[in-house]
Amino acid sequence: MLLLGLDIGTSSIKASVVDSNNLHCIASAQYPETEAEIIAVESGWAEQSPEKWWEHAQLAILKLHAQKKYNPDAIAAIGIAYQMHGLVVVDKQQQVLRNSIIWCDSRAVEIGDKAFATIGREKCLRHLLNSPGNFTASKLAWVKENEPDLYSKIYKIMLPGDFISMKLTGEITTSISALSEGVFWDFQENGLSKDVFAYFSISPSFIPEIKEVFAEHGKVTATVASALSLREGIPVTYKAGDQPNNALSLNVLEPGEVAATAGTSGVIYGISDQLTYDNESRINSFAHVNHRASSPSERVGGEVRVGVLLCINGTGILNRWVKNITGNKYSYTQINQLAGEVAPGSDGLTVLPFGNGAERMLNNKNIGAHISDVDVNKHTEAHIFRAAQEGIAFAFRYGLDIMKENGMHPKVIRAGKANMFLSNVFSGSFVNTLNIPVELYNCDGSVGAATGAGIGSGIFSSAKEAFQNFKPVEIVEPGNINHEEHYQNWLGHLNRVLNRF
Repeated sequence: MLLLGLDIGTSSIKASVVDSNNLHCIASAQYPETEAEIIAVESGWAEQSPEKWWEHAQLAILKLHAQKKYNPDAIAAIGIAYQMHGLVVVDKQQQVLRNSIIWCDSRAVEIGDKAFATIGREKCLRHLLNSPGNFTASKLAWVKENEPDLYSKIYKIMLPGDFISMKLTGEITTSISALSEGVFWDFQENGLSKDVFAYFSISPSFIPEIKEVFAEHGKVTATVASALSLREGIPVTYKAGDQPNNALSLNVLEPGEVAATAGTSGVIYGISDQLTYDNESRINSFAHVNHRASSPSERVGGEVRVGVLLCINGTGILNRWVKNITGNKYSYTQINQLAGEVAPGSDGLTVLPFGNGAERMLNNKNIGAHISDVDVNKHTEAHIFRAAQEGIAFAFRYGLDIMKENGMHPKVIRAGKANMFLSNVFSGSFVNTLNIPVELYNCDGSVGAATGAGIGSGIFSSAKEAFQNFKPVEIVEPGNINHEEHYQNWLGHLNRVLNRF
């Protein structure tokens, strides 16, 4: 049997068909080929059109079929991964009311900070595991405050993956994992947060039917099946945010296991069996894909599986910016090669890789990106390329130190051999700065979503069965290059900028 996985990314939509017998990816396609637009009407804002996601998802599926590498009638289940924290609002006719306010949008930071102060730091962290910050609940409160006419038309709110599932099936559902990433979920009460809904005066009726991550969320309608050459009735049996899904795709499911990704944003994501949180909310804790809440009445049962997430907004997007400002003369492969010709430390050139909205690990400060200590007689484009990649690796080290303060001490990190991890400069800087080996795997978000669909549909009896033949394609070990001096120099630049805020 075949499994279809969709990854609703910020830059593009990727679709993959996977053979359930061996998790081999038979075919993949993405749309668009160039990076999708992020709409920024004002500084700090970031929006995308949900209808564009759906349009691009359909085109990606049709592009996949056009390869003629499989029979679409053999697809048994569909899984969806998606960019986290986005707000989608629809009316009773399931029509989108406005663009989605996406993950890197900073407009609701002040609203979330006020909620944090009013509800109470201790109560928020203990019950929500997070500050409301600029997560989905705060974004909805912004709409309520600034667009009251539109707000009055809202029937349901969704995360991006819930929306794509709705378009496929006509049914609107969500999960505890999704609600926790929106900061709607109370982990102590095992239910919707009465504090959040009361403080923002938001109706709980906005929340769709809650189902397990691995469950049937609807079946492909006849209309969609006809348009996409799919079999009517294929179930959607898995939905998860991109980072929990990335962890699933790397078989990171149990306490102490850690995943990383370095795409548009950069993430370290570790699993805990405790309801853990950071006192300053610099890292975030969400229900992982295999978290099971106990009964609110009995307060027993369930299984705590919390994903502890460090996010760096300015990662691959910073690498893309560097590529653009140097004239797009080089491919990413050439940039990686040129960066490798420069010695570690980039001859003193330093890059702070931010500038993509408020950074949670910097206490929601939006400090911008910085290029420092430029020597116009010495530094070349290659120095900028290396300094950018080193700066991203140093930002990971900064974030991992915060995670260590909160009890996360990984012995190994798993990552997909993709995006920034395709660069030997970045991979080497990463392992030598963190002093932790990285196992690299051939997997991605869409393949992970397809695997999740196999688990959710019962094609696999368990995750253990699904990943029984899962092996790394490369292991990057720390070498004899000591980046500590370079990191401390970078850290000094960061602290001087932070002091100005």
